[in-house]
Amino acid sequence: MTDPVFFAPSRRYTAGEVANLTGAVLADSSQSHVSIAALAPANEGGEHALVFVDGRRNFALMQSLKAAAVLCPTEFASKAPAGIAVLAHPRPQQAFAMVGRLLFPTAATPGPMTGETGISPHAHIDATAHIEAGAIIEAGAVIGPSVSIGSGTVIAPHAVIGYSCQIGRDGYVGPGASIQYALIGNRVIIHGGARIGQDGFGFVAGAKGPERVPQIGRVVIQDDVEIGSNTTVDRGAMSDTIIGQGTKIDNLVQIAHNVRIGRNCIIAGLSGISGSVTVGDNVTMGGGVGLADHLTIGTGAKLAARSGFMSNVPAGEIWGGYPAQPMAEAMREIAALRRLARSRKPGDGGNG
Repeated sequence: MTDPVFFAPSRRYTAGEVANLTGAVLADSSQSHVSIAALAPANEGGEHALVFVDGRRNFALMQSLKAAAVLCPTEFASKAPAGIAVLAHPRPQQAFAMVGRLLFPTAATPGPMTGETGISPHAHIDATAHIEAGAIIEAGAVIGPSVSIGSGTVIAPHAVIGYSCQIGRDGYVGPGASIQYALIGNRVIIHGGARIGQDGFGFVAGAKGPERVPQIGRVVIQDDVEIGSNTTVDRGAMSDTIIGQGTKIDNLVQIAHNVRIGRNCIIAGLSGISGSVTVGDNVTMGGGVGLADHLTIGTGAKLAARSGFMSNVPAGEIWGGYPAQPMAEAMREIAALRRLARSRKPGDGGNG
């Protein structure tokens, strides 16, 4: 059995080209011809590989590098072994990611799973749907009545797009994803298994138990959003659920009805956002964050992983813990608890 190569480089780049593209400074101009055709972690490297080293804790990696070239901060440059092209950059990881997108464009943006182009004869497309030229609809996909799909967008096998949904250009809807009651912008990536636009968890107490509250809103997803596999985004109850431009959402995230998420947010996996929460721009949520309903998270706030939020978070602050509070306070409490634990004598049961 052959070992398949899933991602082949688009072409080779020289160290000089990388310097020009990223704005890095090549420490030795005589090495501008060094060929780069692979990416690798700094502790592995390899022939023709570009690596990056960043942060003081990784400084020791510089002396043992085995690679064609390294992106690193200026203060690290003199520590690289001879023969390695050194590219000094203030943000090495960002520059490394840029080169990666150039070397491996098919890894940066999902493409057709079956290799099909155009509209597969094995897709089910309603006669009233409008599919722009250049869109790709793969086998098994279901496109409902009055749906609109823009040029360059890929609808993967067994994805289902419901009545009147609109999807912009150059996007991607992964295999098995379902989209309903949604308006989706350009360059939006929705990975396999995601569920967009199902009814939210709305019930009121009734004489015979919980009774459903009709959910009549929509989901609005703006340009350049990415939504991970098996993430769910409920439609609004009466107003819309909105995800702002440039926001990136990881796998297995729950976003409830009427939630409004700002622009350029990062939401890590296993997070859950309850109904009617408002999240400002540039908010970062670590994995497993939980937000109670009707909260407001201010612009630029950072929420620590595995934290539970029951109150609003002011703009720009870092909060964590359970229940969450300003991080400085949370750390003081942890330190006080540790001191208390250490002060107890062995065998002290603490009983009065």
